[in-house]
Amino acid sequence: MTPRRRATLRDIAAALDLSVNTVSRALAGKDAVSEETRERVRREADRLGYVPNTMARSLVLQNAMTIGLVITNPSNPFYARLISAIEERGRVHGYSLMLMVTEDSVDNERRVAEELMRWGVDGVLAVPVQHGAEHWERLRKSGTPVVLVNRDLPGMEADLVGVDYYDSARRATELLLAGGARELYLVEEDLDISPVAERVRGFRAVLDEHGIAVRDDQIIKVPTRRRESSSQPWDPVDSYAIGRGLAGHAGPGSAVLAGNDYFALGVYRAFTEHGLRIPEDVAVVGHGDHPFAAYLAPPLTTVRLPAARVGATAVDRLLERMAAGAPGEGPGGGAQATLLPAELIVRASATGRPARSPASPASRTSPEPAYPDPASPEPASPDPAPPESS
Repeated sequence: MTPRRRATLRDIAAALDLSVNTVSRALAGKDAVSEETRERVRREADRLGYVPNTMARSLVLQNAMTIGLVITNPSNPFYARLISAIEERGRVHGYSLMLMVTEDSVDNERRVAEELMRWGVDGVLAVPVQHGAEHWERLRKSGTPVVLVNRDLPGMEADLVGVDYYDSARRATELLLAGGARELYLVEEDLDISPVAERVRGFRAVLDEHGIAVRDDQIIKVPTRRRESSSQPWDPVDSYAIGRGLAGHAGPGSAVLAGNDYFALGVYRAFTEHGLRIPEDVAVVGHGDHPFAAYLAPPLTTVRLPAARVGATAVDRLLERMAAGAPGEGPGGGAQATLLPAELIVRASATGRPARSPASPASRTSPEPAYPDPASPEPASPDPAPPESS
């Protein structure tokens, strides 16, 4: 069976004995076309199943109305929420989203950058692999603005919008110390990326400030499976074995800060099997505030990441660059780093007085949506969504 040919403006014009220009103007709602002619053209377009060719339009207007989004790990709940927020914010401004996945592979990333250049997208939001900037520089120099999301890229002058992971780790560590912990452990993924490095830096900084020496064995790296494929989600089993090792010498005064809630979940099981009580014997704090965090026993103290605000802010920044030019060119100014504060959610797995950092205006006016907390005396009401105007 031969596939049906796509209907064109010429087909509509031929059927109605009109010029192609008249049909085009009628469908675009332009002046100088009578309402009767517009209605005839619309009916014929519906009958033929005519759909405007967006690619042809972009060639004429030199504007694809498309944003490229490059993600390393779509199975990460943070990135799932980020994608949704970026798509929503772009749609408000009339842009479609082209999603590309690199699986933390620099080879995939180079291929993706070349494809985005060929497709002629209007701008790119990229979570970089962080191994080389040459391909992103080529894309930027071709006239396509690039804004980095959640990870920086040394050697490239580009805007960055992400989370202040240094501050989030500082505040979580301060909470554990305020609760009486003196033997602290940081459980992180063994991946050379800036969010991990910043959490390690924040953890170390607080312990140094309190005069607590940091031993090498207190910063524990969980072997990552994402070197094979980032499509594999985090799994509590990744940290369960490490938790069993820690359980042998953990006791009153011990605490664990996990780089994500899945790692905290594995530690929970290992400690419970060993007869340790949380938080009486060992306090635990996670990162991410995933939906299950509030339903653990005891409910998990964690850091809620502002994924939706990062996504909306990144789109706004990209639109500014698309209008004003690359960093250092035109009125847009130099590259800017915007790190949004996370929120420390204190539940029963760690007690103490949470450290407070000054909140930015954005964090006060557009907080991240909260998951319901069954441990609260009253149901948690959802926070307002990020504003939809730039």
